[in-house]
Amino acid sequence: MEYLLTAGFAFLVINAMLVSASVLVYAERRVSGFMQNRPGPNRVGPVGLLQPFADVLKFVLKEDIQPAASNKFIHSLAPVLMVVIAMSAASLIPFANGIVVADLNVGVLMLLALTSVTVYGITLAGWSSNSKYSLLGGLRSAAQMISYELSMGLAVISVVLIAGSLNLMEIVENQASGGALLGWNLVRNPVGCLIFIVTAFAETNRAPFDLPEAEQELVGGYHTEYSGMKFGMFFLAEYVNWFIASFMIVTLFFGGYLVPFQPQLIAAFPALADSVWLQIFQFGSLMLKVSFFVFLFIWVRWTFPRFKYNQLMMIGWKYLLPISLANALLVALGVIFFQSYF
Repeated sequence: MEYLLTAGFAFLVINAMLVSASVLVYAERRVSGFMQNRPGPNRVGPVGLLQPFADVLKFVLKEDIQPAASNKFIHSLAPVLMVVIAMSAASLIPFANGIVVADLNVGVLMLLALTSVTVYGITLAGWSSNSKYSLLGGLRSAAQMISYELSMGLAVISVVLIAGSLNLMEIVENQASGGALLGWNLVRNPVGCLIFIVTAFAETNRAPFDLPEAEQELVGGYHTEYSGMKFGMFFLAEYVNWFIASFMIVTLFFGGYLVPFQPQLIAAFPALADSVWLQIFQFGSLMLKVSFFVFLFIWVRWTFPRFKYNQLMMIGWKYLLPISLANALLVALGVIFFQSYF
């Protein structure tokens, strides 16, 4: 029975992620339209609400074209790999106390492992297309993601040092130790938080780090030779990864599902402790925080210009990596000598 419940919850989470991609596409179009003083989608359905579903229908009906000299199997495997990895990462997210698909003791390691495998999907997509533009886009994306994964991993290590655990649920609960908002890792580890947010932009190929899709230079990057639903799967994976990145920022640094001033709330209303209502409040708190970072991703995309590639690599290797190393070392020393603060 336990396995059936887990499978049912996993099915629910996967479908929620699929729907979230459509919601994010619509939200990005409407927000960017507002920022650029234009309406955005407003024709298909009331206020354009059905536009994302029309886009999906267009992808499904478009002809699937494969280059004659491409590796057919790997060309088809790459987009599937990207979607599977994105959906697998969603299983690690704690949505409320005790509500998670896979509550792993090494959840952080699994998250970093899945992030690393994404590089293979993009590289295989570029190589299997047998196109110089796709190959350059794939290699460039792999170099970018590997460069920023190092800083991201060090930022995550600084969180693990504070919590003393690799379990994401325990990392969230550890942030309740401050009594209100002071226990959040944003307060205890602000530099690590900033590094993780910047690297999350780079890992999800969001502007100003969207160099793999620099259409002025590489036509369309690693998915130049993709069409139809295969291209749509890359699109889906990118938006799901963006959504999951927002979840991970909140989980690691902003208290996750913890309701602000949760200890005081439970003290005032003792019946809330270990109740379904508390889990509902926690889920609502999580989604509000995630919504803020979803908006931040959109805001940054339509505000800042794209970096040049040499600037992108310089930021990753010359600035972020040394800062993240120093931050991890300082946090380790702080945990040893200033345990009362951490």
